[in-house]
Amino acid sequence: MNVPIGNDYPTICNAVIEIPAGSKVKYEYDPDTTCMFVDRILYSSVVYPHNYGYIPETLGEDGDPLDVLVIMQEPVYPGCYLKARIIGVMHMIDQGEEDDKLIAVHANDPEYQRMDSIFNLPEHRRVEIQTFFMDYKKNENKHVHVSHFSDMQHALEIVKKGHEKFLDLKGI
Repeated sequence: MNVPIGNDYPTICNAVIEIPAGSKVKYEYDPDTTCMFVDRILYSSVVYPHNYGYIPETLGEDGDPLDVLVIMQEPVYPGCYLKARIIGVMHMIDQGEEDDKLIAVHANDPEYQRMDSIFNLPEHRRVEIQTFFMDYKKNENKHVHVSHFSDMQHALEIVKKGHEKFLDLKGI
């Protein structure tokens, strides 16, 4: 899947959706086959609260593309891509590795057009996101620590660094 980061990055990025909102199926994009792979079914009795995927042409601290949770009105099929407007980041440690989750809204969803900060989301929504990521691996006996949310400016710096890291790796 050859999806670029997008012309309006870092504020608006293309996001490839791997997991639709409401799913217990953990899909991952497999670059070798260019297909979506069913990695596992979540062990816990939880579902992804929003569409989940990655920002192409980026690399995070864990060596994978940057993760993004895209808040919007509807679930999206695995493998679709969309324009995600970054509004913040949730800081997380997964199995001892930094694994921040960018938080975004769909750039063309009328319900979220004016949403410009993670801190403008209802507090319950932030707690729901945080709780999902704290709980979704518990029954696998894996440790996840969620510390806090940071604002859009901090999230945009993470996107910029992730894109630079990707370009460096590719020698561009």
